[in-house]
Formats: sequence, structure tokens, C-alpha cells
Amino acid sequence: MIAYVRDDELHTVGFSDGQTTQLTYGASESGKIHGLAEYIAQEEMERKMGFWWSPDSKHLAFTEVDSSEIPLYRIMHQGKSSVGPDAQEDHAYPFAGAANVKVRLGVVPSCGGETTWMDLLCGEPNSIHGDEEYLARVNWMHNSAIAVQVLNRTHSKLKLLKFDITSGKREVILEEEHDTWITLHDCFTPLDKGVNSKHPGGFIWASEKTGFRHLYIHDKNGVCLGPLTQGDWMVDQIAGVNESSGVIYFTGTLDGPLETNLYSTNLFPDWGLPLQDPKRLTQGTGRHSVILDHQLLRFIDVYDSIKSPPVILLCSLLDGSVIMPLYEQPLTVQPLQKFQQLSPEIVQIEAKDGTALYGTLYLPDEKKYGPPPYKTLINVYGGPSVQLVSDSWISTVDMRAQFLRSKGVLVWKMDNRGTARRGLHFEGQLKYNIGRVDAEDQLAGAEWLIKKGLAKPGHIGLYGWSYGGFLSAMCLARFPDTFCCAVSGAPVTSWDGYDTFYTEKYMGLPSERKDAYKYGSIMHHVKNLRGKLLLIHGMIDENVHFRHTARLINSLMAEGKPYEILLFPDERHMPRRLGDRIYMEERIWDFVERNL
Repeated sequence: MIAYVRDDELHTVGFSDGQTTQLTYGASESGKIHGLAEYIAQEEMERKMGFWWSPDSKHLAFTEVDSSEIPLYRIMHQGKSSVGPDAQEDHAYPFAGAANVKVRLGVVPSCGGETTWMDLLCGEPNSIHGDEEYLARVNWMHNSAIAVQVLNRTHSKLKLLKFDITSGKREVILEEEHDTWITLHDCFTPLDKGVNSKHPGGFIWASEKTGFRHLYIHDKNGVCLGPLTQGDWMVDQIAGVNESSGVIYFTGTLDGPLETNLYSTNLFPDWGLPLQDPKRLTQGTGRHSVILDHQLLRFIDVYDSIKSPPVILLCSLLDGSVIMPLYEQPLTVQPLQKFQQLSPEIVQIEAKDGTALYGTLYLPDEKKYGPPPYKTLINVYGGPSVQLVSDSWISTVDMRAQFLRSKGVLVWKMDNRGTARRGLHFEGQLKYNIGRVDAEDQLAGAEWLIKKGLAKPGHIGLYGWSYGGFLSAMCLARFPDTFCCAVSGAPVTSWDGYDTFYTEKYMGLPSERKDAYKYGSIMHHVKNLRGKLLLIHGMIDENVHFRHTARLINSLMAEGKPYEILLFPDERHMPRRLGDRIYMEERIWDFVERNL
């Protein structure tokens, strides 16, 4: 059978007979949705699903989402020739500090029947379990039990709950707490055979309790038996588990945060002895994305680096040796030769506090444009959960950076404190500090370029999108002596206008952290603005609403500050249509040429 959601209800259809069965009822009458992940889950929690098949296909777990307490935010399609319902859309968008949706979890037989509701209601602060704000993850365990991860509103406490699907009764099998925040992951893995004869059942878990995400074995009651990995590096995700041979496979940053490699280690170590170092199975510096076969004998390695376009290899899981190449495209082939892309250089600098920061440098052709210093554009993102600088072919085929370089502009990217894959202390620098430490690190990067004689003082600009749009405008306003212009795409200009989950994780509640929200708003710094600013926004952006740019414009007018604006009436968070993308790049280059 295939399960699907239609008209807010969960259905199945049989392969052989095409027979459809409606499994859930009552959604439309109550204003609820069955089986779909809510906006926050999809956008911020990386939970795209709202229903989950049991391993034996006899049951489906599903969410019931109630957004009735969230005021609808209306987006008008100003570019349409018509008016009315076809030219507007309403979203249950939970703004920072306001209510979230309420989420229940039910289990229903896949052939149809009564729903059993689990003892769970997320998003209801007045309930008996009021600290369970977000339904983050749902996993089926063995013996038809369900494991559910729930997170509190401040992101400081996560519970792993186990539910009996016949009664809906709950059992707390693990609690994780951290003062900085809990970052969600997909490493929870039930064990078929159990840890050993002493510990039947059990599961693998990931935690940042040491400051870096590492893997741990827990028994069926949630008691931690010991670590599987350790050190000042992090596990990205579990790639596979072989209980028979006692081996676990995972990707991580053991060989540096700019790379991604596949490793294996002992699934059942002797915790009386020091942990063995994981065994690396991928070859070559760079980034490896892997898929393991069902027999856990081989893996497919999709590999690229800053100097190598993607190759696809079939490799042995025993020692990582290449069995056969499946796809490779030499740099000598005509399409790649035509672009004549030069691989950028990755460099390391220091933040003001001595923290190592990584940057990517695109230098213009000295034969054509002479020796440095050059006019410089800094490509910024700078927000959490994203890594801009890595040993990846993506850096080499960054077409905007390569275009600018070909025009004699030095392009620079740098991951400031708060960005991804450097551990909790590095990322946690952003807590209550958005607009401070991120901007100050970007300033340090610009000052390093000047000190090295690479960037021409007075001719340094920035460009970025979303969080990068926020940070480019923030740097321009905060440091007018260093930055002369900025392209700010779809910026979050005031964090009280963004969503609950993301904003409150890093900023706290608006009512409790008024100073952080005030300082983190671009409007607070507009009076210092001297450089040229280009604002770009899609007017039907349902993620960062156009309202952000409108509020900033009001502030710019109040301070008498000039600005330029590029609007896309029919585009969302990023222009998607080819014509609009080309038009945008032409307007960006025109702005840069005039103002850098």
C-alpha cells in the first residue's frame, strides 16, 4: 500500500486492487490536519513527514495539527491582475513569542479502524506536560512501540518518550538537558539484537553533552552504557549499523571540519579500555556523501573536493577500497574546460578571541588586473546550521563568485562563530548575540584582507541572502568605516517578525530578551548607515515576509537614508524562475559596478 494525505485526511491505496481506504476523519469539521507536518516542523526541524509506517505495515502513526490559536498572516499577490481569493493566501505563521500549533500523535490500523491517541499534546503550555512544546521526531521501535522526541520551548530540554500503541501510555526513557541548546538529529537507532546478552533491546543515541555530537549506546530503559565515539570533532549522521559483526558506520569531521568522511568503529566496545580510533573508509580530501548497500558489504561514494568535480565510486565497506568507478568527469572534458573555473583558496584566520575561522578566497587574474589590492565583495551567510566554507566543488562552481572574480573583484567567504560543524561552544557564541559576534567576525575577515594587502580600503562590499541578507545589511550599518555597499536579499530585519522555533532557540523570548532583540534589529543601527544599500525581496515570500523589508524602509526614510530596491511581486524566498534569476544577477552586477 501507499499512504497519502488528501483533503487533510490520511488515506491508503492498495497496489494490487487500487482500493482506497480513508483512515482518519473529522479534520475539516474541527479545523485540524491529519498526517501532514506543520510549517515549523518542515521549515526548522527538518521533519518533512506527518505520518510513519510501522515496520510490519500494520499500523500508521500520524500527527493531528491544530493551528486554531494562531492568527492567520495574509500574503497578497500584488502582481496578479485579479483580486480576491486567487490573489491572496493565509498562513498560520507562529511569530516569536506567540503561540505554536498543538500537535497530537495517533496510531491507526493501515486497513482502517479506531485511532489510538498517545498520551501526548505538544504546544499546550497549560497541560500536565507543559514543557513538551515541539514534536520533533517519531521512530518505530521493535515490538510495535513508538519512540518520540519532544523538545521544550527554550530548546534546553529534550525527552525521548516510548509509547505503547495499544494503550497510548507513555514512558520517559531518556532526558537530555543543555544550557546552550539542544540540536535535533536523526541518529536514534533501535537495535534488533540488543547490546548483548545482559542488555536485550537498546538503542544508539547522539548527544552534544561533551560539546561535540558523539554516539552512545543506551539499554532499553534509556540508561547510557557508554560512548562509541569521542573527541573534539563531531558525528554528522549514522550511515549504517551491522549488529552481527558489531560495527557501526557514520560520517563526521574527524579529519577536519572542512571535510566529510565515512568511518567505522566497534558497536560494542569494552568500556574498561580506551576507545579505539574510528577507521576511515573514504579516500581523498574533500566531501563524501555515502549510501550503504543492504548487505553492508559495499557503499556508493559520491565524492567531490574544491579541485575535483563529483565522482561516483563503488567501494568495499571492509577497507574502503574502490571496487569500480560508476561515474567520473575529468576536468579535461569540453563543458568544464569552457568555464575555465579556477579553484579558490581556503585560508585560516583568527577571530578577535583567537578562535580559528576558515575563509575561501577568489583572487582576480593578476596578469589581467594587476597585483592586489582589489575591490572586494564578501559573500556572507553567517547563521547557525549552515557551513559556507568547505573543501567542496560547490565552492569552485559558485558562478556569481567566479563571475565577479573574472571582472577583477576579489570575492571572500568566511564562516564566523555560530556557524555549523565546529561544536557547541563555537556555534553557541550566537546565543543572545545575533548581530554582534557574527558581524564582528566578518569585520575581522575584512581587516585581515586589508592587512594582507589583498582588499582595497574603502572599496569593500557585502552580499548575502536570508540570514546573509540580514548580516550584510547589519555589517554595512555597524561598520560604516569599513564597508561601502551591501546587497541584502530577503533579510530578517527584526527578529520579532520571524518564527518561534528558530528565533527563540538563539534569541530567547522577545518578552525576556528585549535588549538582544533590539540590538539584533537592523533598524537599531540605521542611523549609522553611510554606504549604499540594495534591498531585494520576493513579495510573496512565506518564510521571511516582505514585511521585514518594508519595516526597514520605514526606518531608512525616518533617518533620511537613501536605498535601492529590487522587488519580485510573484517570487517567494528566492527567485525561482530563470528569467527572474537572470534579471536579478544583472541588477546586482549593475549595483556593484556603480558602488564598489
